[in-house]
Amino acid sequence: MTDQKKVVEILLDMAKVLEENKEFLTDLDNVIGDGDHGINMARGFAEVEKQAESLEQKDIGNMLKTVGMTLVSKVGGSSGPLYGTAFMKAGMTIGAKNEIDMADFLDALEVGIEGVKARGKSTTGEKTMLDAMVPALDAMKEQQAAGADVKQVLEAGVQAAEAGVEATKPMVATKGRASYLGERSVGHQDPGATSFTLMLKEIAKAY
Repeated sequence: MTDQKKVVEILLDMAKVLEENKEFLTDLDNVIGDGDHGINMARGFAEVEKQAESLEQKDIGNMLKTVGMTLVSKVGGSSGPLYGTAFMKAGMTIGAKNEIDMADFLDALEVGIEGVKARGKSTTGEKTMLDAMVPALDAMKEQQAAGADVKQVLEAGVQAAEAGVEATKPMVATKGRASYLGERSVGHQDPGATSFTLMLKEIAKAY
């Protein structure tokens, strides 16, 4: 089981990895987007980091909703509303729990993904964060159904997300700023799929 303290620790780890990869993510976005993905994500999670002490006093659902609202208000571009929606939907699904298990996490991720699809009017195969999120969820659900432990489930999710990032390279972008490039977006990995994978890796490292 994962309690509030552990969730906050993971959020802080996410903030750190996004700050460390800020330039890398921004370089990816320079090629096919607005050139601000890394900067925006690092800024948003720096705001989350500032709230760490107060977040730990909340139940996990409210904690994630607060993170989502922070990202929507502090992160520019499309990533703020999309990630913000995912966290808010996840928080609503988890509700007033002070501990969550893998089934809760997968339910929350599934609802978060549906929120991203609805908000971005997008699906897989369009060179977006969904191309890492959806395969990761599918792989984790499969492992959990097979009776794998938490670490194995999360590692399967990371591997699937990484493969999803690779799979975005040959895709032609059809959503967001990248869609303006058309065929010129081919050969470049999606920044949103990459940032999601970085965050999922931090969750996996915690177990």
